[in-house]
Amino acid sequence: MVLFFKDGKAFATGAARYQYIPATEGESTNRIFLKVEIAGYPIEAIVDTGAPYVILAPGVARAVGFDPNYILERKTMLIRGMRLDGSITRFNMTLVAKMGEDLDLQATVFVPDAEELWGDFPSFIGLTGFLERIRFAVDPLTDTFYFGSMALTEL
Repeated sequence: MVLFFKDGKAFATGAARYQYIPATEGESTNRIFLKVEIAGYPIEAIVDTGAPYVILAPGVARAVGFDPNYILERKTMLIRGMRLDGSITRFNMTLVAKMGEDLDLQATVFVPDAEELWGDFPSFIGLTGFLERIRFAVDPLTDTFYFGSMALTEL
């Protein structure tokens, strides 16, 4: 166990180091980059509690076998100032622990259609459909992201 409530129940069972760096060369604002796996495929993604869904870069979606025949719905979303059409689908996502245990969950994922507009920008780990379903904490002194299942304790 990694973090506990005052009564001894588990808050988090896993922890991973993150990088606090700009998302692209031209940016000066740092972002939390966390190593995760999407359908077993390792990537680094930006933790963004303001992002709707996990937003999977189109190239990553292609690499993990995204099939547009198996989407849940079509949506248009405003991402980084661009209106992007895309698909809502589900993928298994793993938070990879350096301490404690990995955490596997199904994530609701938005895959933008326009790879040429996305470029090489990274994927995002959003609140809706993933972070809202886990317990998490960030320790900026040690660059550590703590996580655990909501099922560990009663709310």
